[in-house]
Amino acid sequence: MKALVLAGGTGSRLRPFTHSGTKQLLPIANKPVLFYGLESIAAAGITEVGLVVGDYADDIRRAVGAGGCAFGLDITYISQSRPLGLAHAVSLARDFLGDDDFLVYLGDNYLEDGVRDFVAHATLHPAAARLLVTSVPDPSAFGVAEVETTGRVTRVEEKPACPRSDLALIGVYAFSPALHEAVRAIRPSARGELEITHAIQWLIADGQDVRAETTSSVWRDTGSVDDMLEVNRHVLDGLRGRLDGKVDPDSVVVGRVVLGEGAVVRGSRIIGPVVIGPGSVISNAFIGPYTSIGAACRVHDSSIETSVLLDRAAVECAGRIERSFIGRDAVVSAPRFPYAHRLVLGDHSKVQLHP
Repeated sequence: MKALVLAGGTGSRLRPFTHSGTKQLLPIANKPVLFYGLESIAAAGITEVGLVVGDYADDIRRAVGAGGCAFGLDITYISQSRPLGLAHAVSLARDFLGDDDFLVYLGDNYLEDGVRDFVAHATLHPAAARLLVTSVPDPSAFGVAEVETTGRVTRVEEKPACPRSDLALIGVYAFSPALHEAVRAIRPSARGELEITHAIQWLIADGQDVRAETTSSVWRDTGSVDDMLEVNRHVLDGLRGRLDGKVDPDSVVVGRVVLGEGAVVRGSRIIGPVVIGPGSVISNAFIGPYTSIGAACRVHDSSIETSVLLDRAAVECAGRIERSFIGRDAVVSAPRFPYAHRLVLGDHSKVQLHP
């Protein structure tokens, strides 16, 4: 089995960050979300991966590597000039996929339990299509599957106004080569995309075997800042502490804290779970639980909790900051106030807070 990982979307819900970078490289606990998926695929025993990339292809190549050897993968990059749907991405990968069964995985997915079991089931019990689904409170925001008690899928719809099921497609699929015929047979939807749900429905109408597997694993599509913060919180809950940087005698570090090499903590209090990247400097500050601070950041005379700072961000004299997502090279500075700020700042931003 091969894998096709989709990393070419625009990430409109994560603007302004996606004006200057791709959402798949935004970090969860200081590791790009895309890496969690690639590691999961490698753990499932798949080695040949097609990585569909768009406008930020060069950024992804630099982060992942030309061939994917850091992940134990053999990666082929596939260019998608415009994000025209999942089925369109499959059509672009036709030569790479050949006549092999294949896994499709959305590159901005976080799935705690990975895909090992799903891939194993798909290998042992072949079907034209196998869908990974989960119960959600608002299925109208997703592709939705109607599933019999036997696991056979009778219908799929893309973002239905009146869902007939609460089982959402979470962006993990296993297909036989039969999908290629389905993709050739469908036409663009009203939003101008080749929908994977339309291709799956074509298989169902053609009498082919389409199955669903329900997961209770923690899953997010990390499509918004709130999703990113929630996944960051979840991953940090499993953090193991390690102090590779320096903590001066006037500082207190409590709980599970990862302090990267070359990072320095002076006169500060750190309450884990927290991860602080290499080369960052924390001085006269409080860093509260569920905070991820990237490499070469500066935090001075400020309090930060349940937030994410990307590389080289600086927060100085900013009072208390909570549930914020601060981009690369962004600068936040202000006099100290007795209330909290909530910020969503794009890369290279500069914000000054005043009374």
